[in-house]
Amino acid sequence: MTENKPRVLDVDSLKALAHPLRQQMLTRLQREGPATSAELAAEFGADRGATSYHLRQLARFGFIEEDTDRSAGRRRFWRDVPQDLRLPRGTDDPAVAAAAEEFGRQWLDRGRQELDDYLRDRESSGEWGRAVMHSYGGTHLTPDELRQFGEEYIEFLKRWQRGPGEGSPGSRYVTVLFHAFPNPGVR
Repeated sequence: MTENKPRVLDVDSLKALAHPLRQQMLTRLQREGPATSAELAAEFGADRGATSYHLRQLARFGFIEEDTDRSAGRRRFWRDVPQDLRLPRGTDDPAVAAAAEEFGRQWLDRGRQELDDYLRDRESSGEWGRAVMHSYGGTHLTPDELRQFGEEYIEFLKRWQRGPGEGSPGSRYVTVLFHAFPNPGVR
């Protein structure tokens, strides 16, 4: 279960997350559960030493931790630390804004890629294809209402979040994309 208190990422945490391999490893741990550096290196075709370094950096910034129940000797398992991660909004610090923009761009690209992958394969998804929902809509909101709308959405998503192995029988990882922004061409 995700902890309730949002964590707004600082510039150092954003820079730590901006590395593509770190994002891949963190996503893998979030979706599939604990793994060793050797397993992740093989999975991503990366050097074991580099993988270990990147895992230590993710741990240093509190995104993952050692799974001490599974670890033994030099064989260390790593797991994600469930949390409500947030990009900083409206910052005047150019370094924070640049790091948030880079991480946000990678995050959006990953979401688009996952949606494209699903759409290419949707014919073979059977029951899952009938359960999938796509929605496109909009409304008129003030900035305060938009913030409230976003917080309510996140609270709703948190009620449904389950980690690897915590889902109902037959469950799969489901990607959820959410974007709420003012349309530049409409007032």
